[in-house]
Amino acid sequence: MGDNPERLNTEASFAALCGVSPVEFSSGRRSTRRLNYGGDRQANAALHRIVFTRLRHDPRTQVYYERRTQEGKTRREIIRCLKRYAAREVFNLVRLISRAPAL
Repeated sequence: MGDNPERLNTEASFAALCGVSPVEFSSGRRSTRRLNYGGDRQANAALHRIVFTRLRHDPRTQVYYERRTQEGKTRREIIRCLKRYAAREVFNLVRLISRAPAL
């Protein structure tokens, strides 16, 4: 978000900036989504590390992964959902910090 965090008003705009916003990817009768290939690669890499660390160590994320696998989602789709969730959490944390009064 740089030195100007108030330029992003929604978590959706932050997700697009990080390259984790879903993009429709359809062909014929098949309708699916993929990650946006644009955006800041370093932010996307940071979210990627967050997701894979959570998959290894966080029981809630592991339960979520198993549930989505049983629903028929692919690993790539589950990772996309987890990245978007992580982006939402990071955005909310950054907004809290940027709104805090300076000391």
